[in-house]
Amino acid sequence: MKEIILKSQISYYDTCKEFASEFHLGSGDLILTNEYIYKPYFGTLGLNVHTIFQEEYGTGEPTDIMVDAILDAAAKTDCRRIIAIGGGTVIDIAKVMAVSAGDPLDSLYAEPEKIQKKRELVILPTTCGTGSEVTNISIINRTRLGTKVGLVSPHMYADEAVLVPELLNGLPFAVFATSSIDALVHAVESSLSPKATPFTKLFGYKAIEMIIRGYQKIAAEGIDARLPLMKDFLIASNYAGIAFGTAGCAAVHATSYPLGGTYHVAHGESNYAMFTGVLKNYMEIRQDGEIAVMNQFLGSLLGCDNEVVYDKLDELLGTILPKKALRQYGVKQEELAVFTKSVMERQGRLMANNFVPLDADRVLKIYQELY
Repeated sequence: MKEIILKSQISYYDTCKEFASEFHLGSGDLILTNEYIYKPYFGTLGLNVHTIFQEEYGTGEPTDIMVDAILDAAAKTDCRRIIAIGGGTVIDIAKVMAVSAGDPLDSLYAEPEKIQKKRELVILPTTCGTGSEVTNISIINRTRLGTKVGLVSPHMYADEAVLVPELLNGLPFAVFATSSIDALVHAVESSLSPKATPFTKLFGYKAIEMIIRGYQKIAAEGIDARLPLMKDFLIASNYAGIAFGTAGCAAVHATSYPLGGTYHVAHGESNYAMFTGVLKNYMEIRQDGEIAVMNQFLGSLLGCDNEVVYDKLDELLGTILPKKALRQYGVKQEELAVFTKSVMERQGRLMANNFVPLDADRVLKIYQELY
């Protein structure tokens, strides 16, 4: 059993200028980012690099259409290194760019075992949520299938994951909220996974502690209290990424994908919609083992008895991002069975990491309870 997988070298710099100098950015580099990120942090550095601004190819989370257009644009450059500077959308696309020389996305999904790295990959996250800078999975909304599907390959790891807290200076609170909750879900799901090890749980439980303690400070002092904590949240997100990079995510992610893919709900928010509903159903099936350890740990952080830990967790998270029922996103009652079928047929990779097995009846029950 693999105890921990960490393929990327992790570096830290206080500023973007330090990073650019240390990495000798130049004509062989293609920076994939957003213009509103590039201009203030890199625009004055006089870099002789290729740039692609993701928003010129579509908005929101990555779709197969958006990715294919960017792959085509990247193939017209002579770049040898991809520098991804952004949130989950940019990072997911960059991982595909690193293994494609212009090949369309569908061909990579068709034969993932034939994927090979074509370019060096460096990732700088600009949110505190994905942890994706140290994982080998890219989540794409495959519009023809109507759901998000992960593309996974050992060749999709970043060669370098670079943490630069300066990049989070302008992060809007709403993006901070959805991304950091996503990191919390990563940490909890990976710690409950059958693939969890003492090494992954070391990172996972520490991430949970850092995020919850940060939320408690924000709840007590207001949203500006997050600003001195952004470095901590960035590191916690990275810890959670290290944990789920080995142990995997599970039913929270699997059940969130139809919601995100159909109604374009931000990834972290769609996970949040499913989060404690899945945990409560785990508890209905089994109360001992790692979930008992998790509940005791959460209870100690939240100052409550284990029996009410998920309600207290929802209460705290609600101060960061109000929770919605599925119907508030526009989901129709008759779609719950469709969502369930999609999860059971297309999310087997994630469902294999559940704390306890969940069949279709249980998944439908979860959706109905959260509707």
